[in-house]
Amino acid sequence: MSALLEDSLSVAILRMLAQEPAGAGVSLPRLGKRLGQGASVLMRRLTLMGDAAIGGVRGPGWVRVEQHDDRWVAHLEAPGRAQVQTLPPADENAG
Repeated sequence: MSALLEDSLSVAILRMLAQEPAGAGVSLPRLGKRLGQGASVLMRRLTLMGDAAIGGVRGPGWVRVEQHDDRWVAHLEAPGRAQVQTLPPADENAG
């Protein structure tokens, strides 16, 4: 299991992005508001969840972040959508 999947924020991001139709994204302000996190926290986590190489190790490629005009938008990629399918059901009573 990836260490990212042991982190509740990473799992919450994957679940939220998976609620969107394929190809649709979520703006960072909306993602932050729904998850109670600031944009800088989200950008750091999304960078780890993307395909960027950090410390010589390539990320899993679960998400992609793009800038559209003046806003950042996070998209769930196919590997991320597949990863969501392996997650245990969300506890609807949590949070």
